[in-house]
Amino acid sequence: MEFIDSHVHLADQAFDADRESIVERARQTGASALVCIGESLEAARRARALAEAHPGFCYHTAGVHPHDAAGFDPARALAGIREEIALGAVAIGECGLDFHYDHSPPDQQRAAFAAQLSLAGELRRPVVVHTREAEADTRDMVVDAGRAGVVGVLHCYTGSAGLAEDALSAGWYVSFSGIVTFKKWTDDALLRLVPDDRLLVESDAPYLAPVPHRGKRNEPAWVPFTAARVAAARGVDGAALGALTAANARRLFRLA
Repeated sequence: MEFIDSHVHLADQAFDADRESIVERARQTGASALVCIGESLEAARRARALAEAHPGFCYHTAGVHPHDAAGFDPARALAGIREEIALGAVAIGECGLDFHYDHSPPDQQRAAFAAQLSLAGELRRPVVVHTREAEADTRDMVVDAGRAGVVGVLHCYTGSAGLAEDALSAGWYVSFSGIVTFKKWTDDALLRLVPDDRLLVESDAPYLAPVPHRGKRNEPAWVPFTAARVAAARGVDGAALGALTAANARRLFRLA
């Protein structure tokens, strides 16, 4: 199955011992690209090193995660993201809102997210968005950004159909992870809601390994399990869905 892992934390220390093997297994399994997430400026620099080591296969992003919004210094953070974009980053993020955990106050999360959405509009780059238990604010900010011409992806999506529909109406994409293979997943209607041209799949590795690997350290080579599950819910061929989502990832992130 051809696929693109649209969201992998390959710079994470969980891969320090065997990162090159992880990349090679992804290639052998059918990956045509990996989007390596920089959820902090430090992570973005590490992800850039991967992109430079694997040109045309690994790509990187740069942003500040909502968990770290309490320490968000607009001047420093936005300058750092600008620099990474100039050095080849394909998107801004992972950024967004997470009101489930109390790592950063909601007002600081909103401010950090708004600043990154504004920068995305200025630089004409897509945004990789994390949202958890923050649907109303996420909806308002994504819809407003869409009106300004900003596009992006709601990654590892487990939210409501309503938020997904509003994001899709704003021109955004929706990505699904290994969570859709878990026994607790019951919302196949959500997997069918996303139009063919806005659908992505991801690993979110090292987290959320799909069945039959649940509980293990995740890796991009296992994205086909997620793609197959989404394909089954949509009543389509798994290989066709893998190719479709790969084409969507190339379009969103403007990959070579």
